[in-house]
This record gives sequence, structure tokens and C-alpha cells, in this order.
Amino acid sequence: MTGDRRVWHKSWPEPARRALFGVFLALILAASRVYARDGVDLVGRRVNLPEVPQRVVTLAPSLTEMVFALGAGPRVVGVSRYSNYPEATRDLPRVGSYVQPDVEKIVALNPDLCLVVKDGNPREVVDKLEQVGIPVYAVNPKNLDQVMETLIALGEVLQARDAAKALVADMKRRLHAVDERVRRVPQRPGVFFQIGVSPIVSVGTETFAHELITRAGGRNLAEGPEPYPRFTVEEVMALRPDIIVISSMERDQTFERVRQQWLRWPNIPAVALNRVVLVASDLFDRSGPRLVEGLERLVTILHPELD
Repeated sequence: MTGDRRVWHKSWPEPARRALFGVFLALILAASRVYARDGVDLVGRRVNLPEVPQRVVTLAPSLTEMVFALGAGPRVVGVSRYSNYPEATRDLPRVGSYVQPDVEKIVALNPDLCLVVKDGNPREVVDKLEQVGIPVYAVNPKNLDQVMETLIALGEVLQARDAAKALVADMKRRLHAVDERVRRVPQRPGVFFQIGVSPIVSVGTETFAHELITRAGGRNLAEGPEPYPRFTVEEVMALRPDIIVISSMERDQTFERVRQQWLRWPNIPAVALNRVVLVASDLFDRSGPRLVEGLERLVTILHPELD
């Protein structure tokens, strides 16, 4: 036996030892997936999923919120840099930003599943994770209906089907309530929804904020094919918005200063009517269940007469 070990260590060339180790590792990985499930993610990719994922890494704040909303938060072992909701995410390891995840940090957490967003997380990161045997499930919701479809799909992936069905049913109930309230409004105010300061940036038609504005009974004055159009102060004044909504990160005071700057232009109807308001950006640009909360908040801003 001693002689056999000596042959392994000294007589075999390094490439052969590495090749045999690779075969050995592949056999271990194959054995560990005997009970795995074959699935297709929401962008059409085939994925070999663990039966019940136990160590999940989320590479977007919206995905973090979704997983926690489904009651699977205790299984999350790593999140992207700006995942800040719910409170339980604050102490979790960070694995880089949404657009620049750190593959080494992800691998070090030994996840059995990574959740990614197609439009945002780099494809090369997905490829590297899959090369080392980590299953990657991709989503890409573009509107509220697709957010709810994503929640149902994640409920299947995480074996949290009942929680997903209950959450989506509650979202649909609240959306229906909003639709019923807004149906009664006689006029739709013109809304300028500001998300950038210098330059001034708003939201076009293919954004969550546009969907929320229109569903809340408003008109998006920046609607159009450009997702994030830029404006000058003069151009905003020419639009004569009835309401200016400034989307702010809660930790940043910049947008309060922007609100004060708008108040210097009383010829803008929104200023004259004291309807320049700040909202938390997370409720309007994260493709998660809290979009409904953002919608409800927007209805109150646009149509206080309904309260």
C-alpha cells in the first residue's frame, strides 16, 4: 500500500494527476445531483436545480427582496452590494455590485443556487459560475405582471409554492383595489418623474415608473422610446407638469436640495400648487413585490381627493 501511494505521488506526471482529480471531482458533483431537478429559467436556459436550495446567493436587490418575501430569507448566504431590504439583509456578506459581481466571493460562499437578472448581471459572470458547477437561475421581469410570474417561478425553484401563491394573490388584490379607485378620477395630472440630478433624467415608456404613473391615474410627461431621457430646466418648464415626483435614495440628501431648487420656479404648475414631492426610489425601480406599495403611494400623491 505504501508503494502504491509513492507511485501516485512521484511517478505520475502532473497533468495526469490533475486529469484524474478532475474526473474524481466530476463524479462527486454528479453524485451530489442525483436528487436534483432539471428546469428552465425565465429566459429559456436549462438549469440543473438542487431539490431544495439551501445556500442561495442573490445578485440583485430585487431578487433579495423576492426571496425574503417568499419566506426563504434564512437560506440566503450572500447578496449584492445595495441589497438593503428587509432589515435582515444588512449583515449578509456582499458579493459585489449588481453590474460587477465578484465571482471569487460568490464561490467562497459555497452556494447551491445563484439568482440573477438577465438585464444587469453580466453574462460572463453567469458563465464562470456555471463552469465551477454552481446552478444559475435567471429572471428578467419588465412589468408588474412579469414580477408576479417571477415570484411564482421562484416559489417553484425554492420549494415555497404556497408562499408565492399567497403573496401574488395579495398583490393582485391590492392592484385591483387601486384600479377601482383610479377608475373614478375625472382628470389625469401630468407627472414629471425625476430620477437624475445633473443632468436631469426622467423615465420613458419601458420602465416600471411609467407603468406605475399611468396605473395610478397620471400621464408620464417623459413617455417615449428612450428609457431614461434627459432634460434641461427649460424643457421641464415647457412641459408644465402638474406634479413633480423626485425619486430619492433614502440615505442621500441630494434630492431634497433638488426639490428646493424646483421651488424657485413658481411658474411651473407643480410648484405653484405645492406638488413637488420626494419618494423612496426602491419602491419604483426595483422589480419586486414592493412595487405595489410604490403604486399605492403614487395614487395618494396624484389623487389625494380619493383618500
